[in-house]
Amino acid sequence: MTTATSPRLAGSPHGYEEPPVRPSLAEARAYCKALAESHYENFHVATAFLPARVRPHFHAIYCYCRLSDDLGDEVHDPQLALHLLDEWEQMMHEMYDAPERVKHPVLVALAETVRECDIPREPFAKLLIAFRQDQTKLTHTNMQELVEYSKSSANPVGQLVLYVSGYRDPQLHAYSDSICTGLQLANFWQDVGEDLRERNRIYIPQDAMERFGVTREQMERGETTPQYRTMLADLCSQARQMLNDGALLEQRVDKELASTLWLFRNGGLSILDAIAAIDYDTLNRRPVVTKQRKAALLLGALWRRLLSLITPWRGA
Repeated sequence: MTTATSPRLAGSPHGYEEPPVRPSLAEARAYCKALAESHYENFHVATAFLPARVRPHFHAIYCYCRLSDDLGDEVHDPQLALHLLDEWEQMMHEMYDAPERVKHPVLVALAETVRECDIPREPFAKLLIAFRQDQTKLTHTNMQELVEYSKSSANPVGQLVLYVSGYRDPQLHAYSDSICTGLQLANFWQDVGEDLRERNRIYIPQDAMERFGVTREQMERGETTPQYRTMLADLCSQARQMLNDGALLEQRVDKELASTLWLFRNGGLSILDAIAAIDYDTLNRRPVVTKQRKAALLLGALWRRLLSLITPWRGA
C-alpha cells in the first residue's frame, strides 16, 4: 500500500509507479509510444494507416488501457489490485480536474489527448469497473452478463477511438460496440484454458455449460468432450455475428480509420478461425493467428487503403 513516502502506484508491475517529477509532453508521448510498441508488436503497423497527427493520441489511450489491465491482471493479489485500481482512478479524475498537476507520463500525454479531442471521462472510468470486477467475479451466469461486462471492459476502447477521430454519432458508437464486444468474446474463447488455470476464471456462461452438458470438473481436467466443442462452436458463432454486425462502421468513417477498423475486426475473425482450426480445443491449446495470416491481414488493409485513394469516399 502507498505510504507518505512511497510513490503512487507503489507495488504495481512493470515500473508503473508515478515518477517524482512531471515529464514534459514530449517525454510523456515518447514514453507512451515506446510502451505501446513494446507491449504490442504490431501496434506500429496497425496505426500506420492513421494520420500522423492522431497517432500520439492512440498511443496514450492504448497505454491507459494497458496499464489499467496490468494493474488488475499482473498483480496476483486481489486486494492490492483493487487498491491500485482505486488509486489509478483517482489519478485519472485528477487529470480532468487539474491536468497541470498530474505527473504520470501516461496521464500527461492523455491529458493533452482529452483536451484536443474533447473526450469525456466516462469511458476511462468504465474500463476500471471491469478490471475491478475481475478481482471478485470469477463466473458469469449467461451471455447477457458477458455483454454487460463488455460494456465496461471493451466497448469504451472503441468509443475512445471514435472520439479521437472526431465521431460522436450514437449509431457509429453502436457499430463500434458490436465490434468490441465480438473481439472481447473472441479473446475469451481463445483463452479458456489459460483463464481457468492461471486466474481461476470461467467466462463461458453457466447456462451454456448446463445446456450443452459441460461441467467445470471436466474443464479443470482438460477434457475436451464433443459437448465442449459444440458449445464453443456456438459461442464463436455468436462472436462472429457481432463482429460482422459492426462492419458497417467501416463504410461510415474516413478512409484511414476504415483501414484500421477493418484490420482489427478481421483480426477478431481470424482468432475465431484459429479456434475452429484446432477443433475448438481451447482447454489444452491456445489458438494463435499465424504469421502468414497476420501478413495477409496487413496486406488486405494496405490494399483497401490504396483502393480508397482511387475510389469515392463513402464516409459520413
